[in-house]
Amino acid sequence: MAVHTVATTVALGPAAGLSCRECGERFDLGPIFACAVCFGPLEVAYELPTGDPEALRRRIEAGPENIWRYAPLLPVPADVADKPSLNPGFTKLVKADNLARELGVSGGLYVKDDSGNPTHSFKDRVVAIAVEAARAFGFTTLSCSSTGNLAGAVGAAAARAGLKSCVFIPHDLEAGKVVMAAVYGGDLVGIEGTYDDVNRFCSELIGDPLGEGWGFVNVNLRPYYGEGSKTLAYEICEQLGWRLPDQIVVPIASGSQLTKIDKGLKELIALGLVEDRPYKIFGAQAEGCSPVSRAFKDGHDVVRPVKPDTIAKSLAIGNPADGPYVLDIARRTGGAVEDVTDAQIVDAIKLLARTEGIFAETAGGVTVGVTKKLIESGVLDPSLTTVVLNTGDGLKTLDAVAPTTGPSATIRPSLDAFRAAGLAG
Repeated sequence: MAVHTVATTVALGPAAGLSCRECGERFDLGPIFACAVCFGPLEVAYELPTGDPEALRRRIEAGPENIWRYAPLLPVPADVADKPSLNPGFTKLVKADNLARELGVSGGLYVKDDSGNPTHSFKDRVVAIAVEAARAFGFTTLSCSSTGNLAGAVGAAAARAGLKSCVFIPHDLEAGKVVMAAVYGGDLVGIEGTYDDVNRFCSELIGDPLGEGWGFVNVNLRPYYGEGSKTLAYEICEQLGWRLPDQIVVPIASGSQLTKIDKGLKELIALGLVEDRPYKIFGAQAEGCSPVSRAFKDGHDVVRPVKPDTIAKSLAIGNPADGPYVLDIARRTGGAVEDVTDAQIVDAIKLLARTEGIFAETAGGVTVGVTKKLIESGVLDPSLTTVVLNTGDGLKTLDAVAPTTGPSATIRPSLDAFRAAGLAG
C-alpha cells in the first residue's frame, strides 16, 4: 500500500498519518479530508502507547481536568496543555436517578452533560483539536460551516488562540446562537439556504484563492476535528470507574460524533484500559430530519438526503456525511437509530429539566426523547447501565420551549393574592 506525501512532517503526538475509511490507503499528515484513490473520507491513524495499561491509566488521571489529560491518545503536540486554549472537557457525568425512576430504568442512568463546556456545547472538544492541526499546518484563519454551536466554538477558540475567524451559518438560526457566534469578534456570514447549502459553499471556498490560509475545521481539517469526539468516550468510561457503559444514546447530525465515540471505546479496549465486553450504541434524530433513522428502519445501507424541518436545528443536516457508518455501528453493536417529533423533543427537554435540573438544548431533548421511546418499545434494556448525551445548553434554544413555558401565575404583591392563586402549601 502506498503512503502519499502531502505535507511537511508535523508533530501531532501519536498521530502517524491519515487512513482512508473505505480502501485503507495511507497518507502523510496534512490538511486533506478525501482519499486521492477512491475519494473516501480520511481519518487519523495512530501509533498509540503500548505497555502497562495501569501506568497509562495513572498518567491520564494525573493530567489536567480537561481533554488534554488524554493527549497521549489524540492528534496534538505533547505540550498542548501549555498553549492558549479554552481547555474544554471533563464535563459532568450526572447520575440521573430521578429521570431513571420516571423512565423505569433500574440499571443506572447517566447524563453526560456537555453544556458545561466553555461555549456550552460539545463542539468545544472538536474545535480544540482542530486548532492544533491549524497551528501545525500554518493556517491563519479558522473557519467552518455550522448549524450554530460550532460557529460559536470556532469564534471563541480562534480568539483565544490568536487566530482570525470567519464562520458561515444558515441565515435562519436561533438568535442566541447567532449572537454567541458573533460576539467573539470574527466574521460571521449568514448564507441563504440550509446547512447543506452552507457546507457546499465552504467546499468551493477551499479551492478558491479567497480561502488560502484558511483552516475549515469540518472540511479540510475534518480528520483531526472529528477526533475530539473520542474524548466523550474516554471521559464516560473513566467517570464510570474505567468501565464501558452497556448502552449509550448519541444525537446524530453529520454522524461523526457517534462514529468517533465508537472509535474511542474500541481504543480503550485495545489499550487494556477497560474490560472488553459488549456495548450498544443508539443514534437519535429529530423526525423532521431523520435520514439515518429512516434508512435503519427500512434496512437500507444508503442514507437518502432530506430537507430538514425541525426545531432541533443543531441536528438539521439533511445529508449526513457519516450516516452509512452510523448504520454500520448501530447494527454491529446491536443498537438502533430512532427519531422523535418536535413535540416529543420539547416534552423531553422539560422532563430532563424537571427531574435533574439540566436544561438541555433541542439536541438533548432528542436524545432523552429517543431514550424514552426506545425503553417504551422494548428496544433499550432498562436493566443495563445507560448513558445519554446532552450536547448543549438550553439557553441557546429558548424558542423551542418559550411558547409553553412561563410564570405559574402573575399576582399582586400580597399574601391574599398568592393564596388566591392556589400555589401555597
